Amino acid sequence: MNRNTRPLSVTVLACLYVVIGVVGFAYHLPELLSANAFRFDALSVELTELFAVLSGLFLLRGHNWARWAALAWMAFHVILSAGSIRQFFMHAFFCIVIGWILFRPDAARYFRPARIERT
Repeated sequence: MNRNTRPLSVTVLACLYVVIGVVGFAYHLPELLSANAFRFDALSVELTELFAVLSGLFLLRGHNWARWAALAWMAFHVILSAGSIRQFFMHAFFCIVIGWILFRPDAARYFRPARIERT
């Protein structure tokens, strides 16, 4: 596999990040727009969803930082779910799977910067 070939697993994962971020943003937008006393909470949720969208889009473009951002996004959810054992283990499982997908050898080749050849 050459550097320009994106692994299917990375494509699927990146698209999931974009879809989850967009759907989550749309779902939580009414909270942000309401006259709620906890507007900061709604804003932080919306920023988290935008972070997922940006991570997904830049995963598709092959930016190495985006795979770290995507993994950090999931690790953040693992920490947030620590209050519930069931949710914690579910999020931890997904975090491990995402890490495996993004750091396998074929994905590492895709995210490696292109070398400039001297002439």
